[in-house]
Amino acid sequence: MTLENEINQPHRIGKELLLPLMENQFINISKDDIAKWFMGLQDSICLALEKADGGANFKEDAWERTGGGGGRTRLIERGNVIEKGGVNFSAVFGKTPEKILNKLGFEPQDFFATGVSIVLHPQSPMVPIIHMNVRYFEMTGGAWWFGGGIDLTPHYVVDEDAVLFHRQMKSVCDKHHPAFYPKFKNWADDYFFIKHRQETRGVGGIFFDHLNESAMLTKEQLWAFVQDVGSSFAPAYTVLMHKNRDIAYEEHHQKWQEVRRGRYTEFNLVYDAGTKFGLDTDGRTESILMSLPPRAQWHYMFNPELGSPEAATLGKLVKGIDWVGKESVT
Repeated sequence: MTLENEINQPHRIGKELLLPLMENQFINISKDDIAKWFMGLQDSICLALEKADGGANFKEDAWERTGGGGGRTRLIERGNVIEKGGVNFSAVFGKTPEKILNKLGFEPQDFFATGVSIVLHPQSPMVPIIHMNVRYFEMTGGAWWFGGGIDLTPHYVVDEDAVLFHRQMKSVCDKHHPAFYPKFKNWADDYFFIKHRQETRGVGGIFFDHLNESAMLTKEQLWAFVQDVGSSFAPAYTVLMHKNRDIAYEEHHQKWQEVRRGRYTEFNLVYDAGTKFGLDTDGRTESILMSLPPRAQWHYMFNPELGSPEAATLGKLVKGIDWVGKESVT
């Protein structure tokens, strides 16, 4: 059963559970309103990350898309905590490529897409990689939907950090609907899975796509959820930056970090839907590929030593771990 079908079941979601609208706050929300809020989200996240890093500032590259729209790419490099990271905003529109129309099952029509996309690669192998995307799509034929999510990719899985992160994600989801976290957590497990390696990219998080009126929530209610997901990013990650930034590490830890970065690169180039969409719609290549790490390694038939911390991490890169209910002991 699909997500939409499951959360449409009367015993799971009824009208009595729908969130009350905040009076006049989101009535007749437009795509321009959503894009403007996403721009503000980019601003606030960049400020929070600069403060937490304490050693580098974002540089902005504003760009325009030939087919319509544009964006603001912001890159931070060689900081105290963040080695390379991007916090990107875009709002693009134009003719929808036939490949995407076929995938969506739509007749020829134009599209509008806006969102914020983030990937941060830390200096230390003890600080996790993190990714977030929140987005909105609208078609001239009338269809619209939200998508996004946040996921955490530790080089070394620390149960305490994974538990804290998932409980934060559950708290955000539960504010809007009790079905959201279990559905979106499982969706993330499936989406962020590196099939050819038979391992998850990290400890997951939440992932959702094509959220529209079929979820029995109004557009305004779904938008409020997406806003809360976006607003949760900086608090969720900066606490992990502060907690792990000063943990000592050695050269072999960095080697493992670069092996894990290699896995991250494989996922983004082979499976990531955002990468594919951006390239298929003639998006800005430099902005799309900012998610790639500054350094990575691949070793033929690399297997960590049995009983090592690296082997322990591989053992936790599997689907279905109940991080919320897990005791936070590594």
